[in-house]
Amino acid sequence: MVKDIRVEQLKTRLDAGDDFVLLDVREADEREFASIGGTFIPLSEFGTRYKELDPEKEVIVYCHHGGRSYSAGSYLVEKGFKNVSNLTGGIDAWSVKIDKAVKRY
Repeated sequence: MVKDIRVEQLKTRLDAGDDFVLLDVREADEREFASIGGTFIPLSEFGTRYKELDPEKEVIVYCHHGGRSYSAGSYLVEKGFKNVSNLTGGIDAWSVKIDKAVKRY
């Protein structure tokens, strides 16, 4: 099951230096426009590249609003990943609530 994580929770975890993989599944043009970092595996390549991730590590997935990242997270769970969260509202919510310097689109 994919859990939800709010942008405020993610910010707290990042600031604390918690050990997890932040995974961006948007496409390259979106990442070039705005990013909050993390490992980059576009959803269009996900079926072949998800194996680059460690199934034993916690993964927090994000996209623009949360739909694609939820799909990617569900796929990871199907493949045996045990600790997967979806960033509710995606990078757009991050821009609005955490860091207005991150461009909205």
